[in-house]
Amino acid sequence: MKIALIQLAVKEKSLEYNRAHGLELVREAAKEHDLIVLPEVWTTGYSLGWITRIAENIDGPTITALQEISRVNSCSILAGSLAMRHDGKIYNTSVAINKAGEIVNLYDKVHLFGMFNEEKFFAPGSNFNVFDLDGITCGSTICYDLRFPELYRHLALAGAKIIFCPAEWPSARGDIWDLLNKARAAENHLYMVTVNCAGTFKDAPFYGHSKVVDPMGKVLIEGSDQEEVLSVEIDLTYIDKVRNRLNALNDVRKELIQ
Repeated sequence: MKIALIQLAVKEKSLEYNRAHGLELVREAAKEHDLIVLPEVWTTGYSLGWITRIAENIDGPTITALQEISRVNSCSILAGSLAMRHDGKIYNTSVAINKAGEIVNLYDKVHLFGMFNEEKFFAPGSNFNVFDLDGITCGSTICYDLRFPELYRHLALAGAKIIFCPAEWPSARGDIWDLLNKARAAENHLYMVTVNCAGTFKDAPFYGHSKVVDPMGKVLIEGSDQEEVLSVEIDLTYIDKVRNRLNALNDVRKELIQ
């Protein structure tokens, strides 16, 4: 499977620019990849009060355009995340689109970042389920979720072979980003596919360093702190090879995570 990580330099309060630029990069990458992954709230940036006022519906212009790109190129897309309205609330939502252009999963960010009062702007999600993306069992998470290993263990025990984590993670905590990505992959014997932003928010730089980590915790590809499109191939059969040697998932005391 060939994956493209779209590490965008997201501009604050620049919806039309971010959307047009992101879609341009996605269209180009879709010609040569099986799967494309975008970062967190990539159309709007992290200005929470502003983005909740312009939150999109599921049939809005961004997801509709991504569905068309998927259909035309037979390429799956994990649409990073967007501020989205549904069920009468606003969520930080990650949308998974299969190669036929069909929406196969909506994941609303479960763990809201108390340090920045995200709970004042977003409702917390409750979808902890894995999903099928073109025959591959996957799980979705977003940014701050990375600090909660029980979510990743739950998805792994449910059969996830790839877990996605789009983010807007700052340079100030870049060492934690690197550490947790490796840990989540190695402890659950799966691929972590994480796409962070580049650029800045209120003059604080994002870390970038989007990466794919394999089931042994090896970083297969890693970005810089600048905007770029990363390309990597993964071997899904490697998961079974790793788990056949040592599978900690078989020894989990499930009562500890229920």
